[in-house]
Amino acid sequence: MGKRGNGEGSIYPYRNGFAAYAWVTTPTGKRDRKYVYGKTRTEVHDKWLKLHNAAKAGPVATSTPTMEQYLAFWLKEEVEVNLKPLTAATYETAVRLYIVPFLGSKRVDKLSVRDVREWLNKLGTACQCCAQGKDERRDKDRRKCCAIGQCCEQVLSKRSVADARTVLRSALTYAISEEMISRNVAQLVKMAKPRSRKVVPWSVEEASRFLESARTARDPLYGAYVMILVLGLRKGEVLGLRWSDVMLDRGEILVQQQLQRVRRRLLQSEVKTDASESMLPLPEICRAALLLRQKRREADKLAAGELWTDSDLVFTTRYGTPIEPRNFNRRFEFRCKEAGVRLIRVHDTRKTCGTLLAALDVHPRVAMQILRHSQFAVTMEIYTQVPSEETRKALRKLGATLDSGHAASSGDGGGEVAEEAPGKAQ
Repeated sequence: MGKRGNGEGSIYPYRNGFAAYAWVTTPTGKRDRKYVYGKTRTEVHDKWLKLHNAAKAGPVATSTPTMEQYLAFWLKEEVEVNLKPLTAATYETAVRLYIVPFLGSKRVDKLSVRDVREWLNKLGTACQCCAQGKDERRDKDRRKCCAIGQCCEQVLSKRSVADARTVLRSALTYAISEEMISRNVAQLVKMAKPRSRKVVPWSVEEASRFLESARTARDPLYGAYVMILVLGLRKGEVLGLRWSDVMLDRGEILVQQQLQRVRRRLLQSEVKTDASESMLPLPEICRAALLLRQKRREADKLAAGELWTDSDLVFTTRYGTPIEPRNFNRRFEFRCKEAGVRLIRVHDTRKTCGTLLAALDVHPRVAMQILRHSQFAVTMEIYTQVPSEETRKALRKLGATLDSGHAASSGDGGGEVAEEAPGKAQ
């Protein structure tokens, strides 16, 4: 054999075996040495040849981080930059609580299908109160389960386990694009599809009873309830609705932002999808509810005086500050009990809206436009499967159905939303 060419590297004895290196181009564009190790010269020679082939094919990383190091990089450089704040916070929570404690010490390139399968099995059976030390963080006199040897068996649902795997799969897909690994081991692990939670939406009678109760009690959030039931607005969308986006004279509203609590901060951000941002016609019941809200706002402003905080939001506390999303949930639950209707989640009112549209013989394409789904299949599979007519007519029919028995009075509302001290944004 002749002399090796420049950049070929060499094989040499190293500790109890052999080592070899070759010059490679890193993903950052720099030239650097990449080392391989083995117990015999033959083993190292094979690795060395593979290294040369990899170097010819493209960039090669010279050092591989642990999963904990890589996931921190991924969250900062990819997730925080390209995803919405709430989604980024959800990914960070999954990484911190479910992935790093089990897989954090593994090297990214050494993570195997078996590692992922064992992780998923442990994640589905491990008590999260024990794993996260929830009970230990309580005062000693308030400890009641894991910290005193009485495990509460707070295990994750199959849906949460599947969501954690989705986050890991997304992270490893990015690692492939960064040329750190060649395959996504999380994608190779088979999982049973979690069964979706079946929700029985309100009937037309239940929805009407709920609104009648809110109107009679002069609930300050009556208008918000009308918007989520009749137009199918999401909670964040109705709390983020601005007066500048309400055109009462034209009978339309523009839905283009939402209010969410993310990492202890209330943020106003764009709506969930492009399809969610749209101009919607206002049925008479919605227009009347917004007029009531306008009068209520003026009365609150006058009563609060110097404590009033000016904002363009339609639904606020009596001091003009944004409504805390959790407080909206609490008020909704309270109103359900007062109205004597089944308790459902606020988000499930969208399914109620779809059911009402279906009951009114509205075509699924029209229901899709009202509910602002980005995919027609979502409307067909989850909401409605009935044929019929156009958006504005459907909304008028729905409004007329829900408004039966309601007086078109312009009286003011009473009652209060649970809120913080005056002047504090919730």
